[in-house]
Amino acid sequence: MNPTPSAFIKNLISLAAAPYKPVGLYTWMFARGKLGGDPVFVHLLAAGLLAGRSRILDIGCGQGLLTSWLLAAKTCAARGQWPTAWLPAPSVSNVRGVELMAHDVERAKRALASAVQGGHAQFLQADMCRTEFDQADAVVILDVLHYVPVAAQDEVLHRVRRSLAPGGLLLLRVGDAAAGLPFSISNWVDHVVTTLRGHRLGTLHCRTIGEWKTVLQKLGFAVEARSMSQGTPFANVLLVARLPAA
Repeated sequence: MNPTPSAFIKNLISLAAAPYKPVGLYTWMFARGKLGGDPVFVHLLAAGLLAGRSRILDIGCGQGLLTSWLLAAKTCAARGQWPTAWLPAPSVSNVRGVELMAHDVERAKRALASAVQGGHAQFLQADMCRTEFDQADAVVILDVLHYVPVAAQDEVLHRVRRSLAPGGLLLLRVGDAAAGLPFSISNWVDHVVTTLRGHRLGTLHCRTIGEWKTVLQKLGFAVEARSMSQGTPFANVLLVARLPAA
């Protein structure tokens, strides 16, 4: 069965958001809105970025949306439901999420209890600047590092580098501080959404894409920058950073 991408995406959003409905109306609606409105989720699948990556570390995982998305995609692929125009589906065996906010971790654990009980997901309430990272085949950090000072960002990236196996992958989405008005809009929306979710947002510590690439290249990554603002007014960029296989 080869669904069209649009039909597949619509079904996948419903499937990935469904576990959040018993947790609460807001949690479910946030899941549907985020999965349907943020282009990074579809891009991860269509571009096959996590294909062949078994152990995923999701830093700043929130309520576990990436985990639910990847597991739903794996289920669809196992049923033979995958768009022919897309690259191979992810075949993750375990996703480990790290999140600072305890209420988000609780939502993730409740919504994805069956995956947790089955050993396919873990959610840890911890500060990314202090906790150690387990070994992983891929690390995903979406819109998180700019909340901490530059020195702390660098330290997190150093520990990410140590956690990755040879040939490992880091997917890092950031705002481009050189992007002018779209960057300002991104920061304003960040403040609003973060406040609504119960976070206290202080100073943001942002960099240009050139600066981010330099940091990652010094750690041994080959870096590719992909615009990730399609359909939005933002200045988001996904940095696809790969380590050499040996």
